[in-house]
Amino acid sequence: MTGEPGTAARLRVVIGEDSVLLLAGLVKLLDGAGFEVAATAGDAAALLAAVEAQRPDLVIADVRMPPTHTDEGIRAALAIRAQWPDIAILVLSQYVEERYAADLLSANTSSVGYLLKDRVADVADFLDALRRVAAGGTALDPEVVAQLLLRRGGDPLRTLTQRERDVLALMAEGRSNTEIAAALVITDSAVSKHINSIFAKLGLYPGDTGHRRVLAVLRYLGAAPAP
Repeated sequence: MTGEPGTAARLRVVIGEDSVLLLAGLVKLLDGAGFEVAATAGDAAALLAAVEAQRPDLVIADVRMPPTHTDEGIRAALAIRAQWPDIAILVLSQYVEERYAADLLSANTSSVGYLLKDRVADVADFLDALRRVAAGGTALDPEVVAQLLLRRGGDPLRTLTQRERDVLALMAEGRSNTEIAAALVITDSAVSKHINSIFAKLGLYPGDTGHRRVLAVLRYLGAAPAP
């Protein structure tokens, strides 16, 4: 990779998006934020070719791309992760498609993100998600997490308090305890207590920290089965 770790100014990005308007908006947004858009692609084949030629730090890919607008984008993302595991990937989707999210997250939860396209409108949060994924972190859309939970049948969140649900949503996005505390206006100690309670209620290991917490949650959801 050519970019220096943790610095957006030199992060090189390849974008796979067939919507001309969204693509133009993404390019303008990233250029203005200091990213370098190395290439763009309007279909999955062109995306794979661009990634092979450019070897970017980060790939942004639409789940559905030409010619069939079904799963070409996610299949390209999976191929990129398999062939170039050091390249970070952020997938954008119009709707929550939990099967695709589970496929993307099944092998490795580092340097990966799955967001709904509506999130792009929140520029600050979207750019933060990009930088977090590029730095090796995780960015999961709260709606994706909710759908993955419901996919197991029933409501596994029924035993959680509303505050614990709020903490879980932020935790699954890859937020640190300090960031969760700031977002919910509570203390770090309170966050730790909520997380321990969440893991206990969901039958997970309370000692998991950082991105391992996300992996543990995803294993519970069935997206990343325990070995």
